Amino acid sequence: MADPRPKILVVDDIPSNVHVLSRILKDDYDIYFATDGEKALDLVQARMPDLVLLDIMMPGMDGFEVCRRIKADPAIHDIPVIFISAKSEVEDETRGLEVGAIDFITKPISPPIVKARVRNHLLLKRQTDLLRSLSFLDGLTGIANRRRFDDAMAREWRRCARSNLPLSLIILDVDHFKAYNDHYGHQAGDECLRMLAELLSGRAKRPSDLVARYGGEEFVCLLPETDGPGAVRVAEGFRTGVAECRIPHAQSPVIPYVTISLGVATVIPSADGSPEQLAEMADQMLYRAKRTGRNRVQDAMVPAL
Repeated sequence: MADPRPKILVVDDIPSNVHVLSRILKDDYDIYFATDGEKALDLVQARMPDLVLLDIMMPGMDGFEVCRRIKADPAIHDIPVIFISAKSEVEDETRGLEVGAIDFITKPISPPIVKARVRNHLLLKRQTDLLRSLSFLDGLTGIANRRRFDDAMAREWRRCARSNLPLSLIILDVDHFKAYNDHYGHQAGDECLRMLAELLSGRAKRPSDLVARYGGEEFVCLLPETDGPGAVRVAEGFRTGVAECRIPHAQSPVIPYVTISLGVATVIPSADGSPEQLAEMADQMLYRAKRTGRNRVQDAMVPAL
């Protein structure tokens, strides 16, 4: 399957300038455009472009302010911004770089210059994204790590708060895993965790669902736009899937196979709330599931946080 074409957002209040840039770049990239700052910020959030070509002089919100807001938002601040403007004074270029732009192209536009700089900055972004993705992987299981989860949790909290949508979280761990390690050895324990990571990832169906290793034998699953009953169904699917694997666990007092206990919490996030509160509630539900017998799902619906 071929990689998707990079997405470029062109922002300019003069339609003819947008058309010129679109003609130069449309053969190699998917082009989106906005003619004012507010629409540009909406499109950055909605489309997550790989690069923004941004005019400075626009009515209302100018390009400097648009760039400043992009760089102030953790969810989008890594998107590179190139200013394209008829202004060529050193002060303007300096200000553009200070608010976070990576380059500055002056008008009149030279197609070879635009193509070369766009290509170079997209290549640099691709390399940076690859390094970042590697830093977000758990070394043992190959799935997302705690750092990746924390980043996604913060981003989805803000997004669901803006849209008044539910956000669900599952926290689970392996029942009596210390006894498993003591009996079978740590190498077998590592292999067990890898098997569980593969199973959990395979049962998280949507691209927005994130399974991560939380630490030790604990895993988490973040479920944006998922209500309580939907999250419980996913959790039950995890539990039954692990049970059906019938991984021997001779030292477990539950059943002689590996089982998991799961805590589920669902909330409609609020702007003044905290994602840590959702994690704490899911952790409390996990503790309750373990206290009441293990190999079960315990859930809670929180009205708002």
